[in-house]
Amino acid sequence: MSLPERVRLVVAALMHASGESQARLAEALGVTQAQVSRRQSGAAAWSLADCEALAVHYGMDVLDFLAGPTRACEALPEERRAGRRRPGKGEAR
Repeated sequence: MSLPERVRLVVAALMHASGESQARLAEALGVTQAQVSRRQSGAAAWSLADCEALAVHYGMDVLDFLAGPTRACEALPEERRAGRRRPGKGEAR
């Protein structure tokens, strides 16, 4: 598997595991949803800087992110996983 394909698979796995949409990921990274879509389809590539930003966004070390989808999902913090409700403002954590 090529590195660009691995990164696309990792991003897809993390989006699924966290319940995050392309639009929400784009907002967090400061890009458009169309840019995320192009990168995920392979029409454009994720850069190394993007990989670092993605790892930070998902709360993991970049080496865990680059290790592949299984390791990245294992490294995803529990509070980032889909189905975990985050306390609202003023609520106890």
